[in-house]
Amino acid sequence: MILADKIILLRKKNGWSQEQLAEQMNISRQSVSKWESGASIPDIDKIIVLSKILGVSTDYLLKDEMEDVEFISGSDELAEEAGRSVSVEEANTYMDISKEAAPKMALATVLCILSPICLIILGALAEYKMIAMTEEMAGGIGLIILLLFIIPAVMIFIWKGMQMDKFEYLEKEKISLQYGVQGIVEKRKNDFDTSYRKSVAAGTALCIAAAIPIFGAMALNMSDVVCAFCVGGTLLLVACGVFFFVWSGTIQESFEKLLEEGDYTSEKKENRKYIRIFAAIYWCIITAIYLCMILPASSWQRGWRDDVSWIIWPVAALLFVAILGVIKFVIQRKKEKNA
Repeated sequence: MILADKIILLRKKNGWSQEQLAEQMNISRQSVSKWESGASIPDIDKIIVLSKILGVSTDYLLKDEMEDVEFISGSDELAEEAGRSVSVEEANTYMDISKEAAPKMALATVLCILSPICLIILGALAEYKMIAMTEEMAGGIGLIILLLFIIPAVMIFIWKGMQMDKFEYLEKEKISLQYGVQGIVEKRKNDFDTSYRKSVAAGTALCIAAAIPIFGAMALNMSDVVCAFCVGGTLLLVACGVFFFVWSGTIQESFEKLLEEGDYTSEKKENRKYIRIFAAIYWCIITAIYLCMILPASSWQRGWRDDVSWIIWPVAALLFVAILGVIKFVIQRKKEKNA
């Protein structure tokens, strides 16, 4: 089989058009067309690039006597060792979807944070007879508004989650970027770097500022109604800060997954499956303990439990972080011993 036929065969095996192969090699489609028709032969530099893109040796491309079955066997072994191959088109599609999904995911998160504000304020106004409704009515209206915020947020999470399902392998499997992909991803990451830094800074500043309304109400000994409005202001500032974190983090995460950086290195992907199992078991146990604590008992026991039962959640969160650190340390030590 001559070189022209091999280029056609390998291009079609990868499902690429002549334009797509030319784009990965930074050449014109006409050049690829001439190679496949036998009108011209690529120089040695282009042969080396072709071998990397197509996952074969230069010997296979240059030696007519090498059979196709030898290529398939050798290529499969190389692919298995290198990991799942990611093409330019696939990488660009994933980055574009992540960029388009980022503001919507951020908005959904904001809706969840803002959802209890009306419930808190209406409850306070009704308790002090500042509006013409009972506490039960205020609570019911507040819950309806809460659900009206939560429902679209959940719809967005599900909709965008389904769009991203086909790229789930990026955070679970080892990947191998085809020729030219890394450069494209790094360029887009560098272009976004300034926006990412500004967003993190703005998000951090807003979350710190969120404490001001609460501390101000405490310092000035405000009434409970004013404090309720201050809580609403705090949640609003937190929501704005979280918007910046989620928007920029979603886009930045798409680059890190493709480049296998940050939390998505091959080693951390391997550790992630153990962490997921631990997290599922841990939070199920914590939830069971919490339910046992708030089960109906005598009136004085119920009062005591209602006062202190909430503390299980911050304690559980701190304990989770501590145990997670121990698990990561043990896994790392085990790998060092096996190395």
